[in-house]
Amino acid sequence: MPQKKPVENDKNQLTHFDTSGKAHMVDVGGKSETHRIAIACGTIRMKPETLAVVENHTADKGDVLGIARVAAIMGAKRTSDLIPLCHPVALTRVTVDFTIAENSILCQARTETVGKTGVEMEALTAVQTGLLTIYDMLKAIDRGMTITDVRLLEKSGGKTGTWNAENRN
Repeated sequence: MPQKKPVENDKNQLTHFDTSGKAHMVDVGGKSETHRIAIACGTIRMKPETLAVVENHTADKGDVLGIARVAAIMGAKRTSDLIPLCHPVALTRVTVDFTIAENSILCQARTETVGKTGVEMEALTAVQTGLLTIYDMLKAIDRGMTITDVRLLEKSGGKTGTWNAENRN
């Protein structure tokens, strides 16, 4: 039985559900291709001695942040394999940066494409994958690490234009 299309122009409508409430993949066929960017971030908190292992490059498994960066990029590229209703996106750029702070590491990922759908999920997946990789590499010395504050900071492109967390516009 064919699914009913969502009501168009309803800003309160959840786009991944039709009017009957059934999940579906959003039709992006009629959208224009635009340059789309998303920036997301998150933090992993740990004991000071665990952070020292990262800073001193003494982890048994190798370069923690280098491996986490590659994992984050791979995560962004595999988002549609992990999130059921995400479209596969041809990413044109993924950057991942880590900042060491007091007892924590901040991960920030920026994803870009020229396409018909945004890259917010790819940026968020990159951050989560990077932080999970840090956890995996250090869990033998600190199982109490906490991944927190994962969120979208900014997105641009497409019909809805620019949005950022600071202005919430």
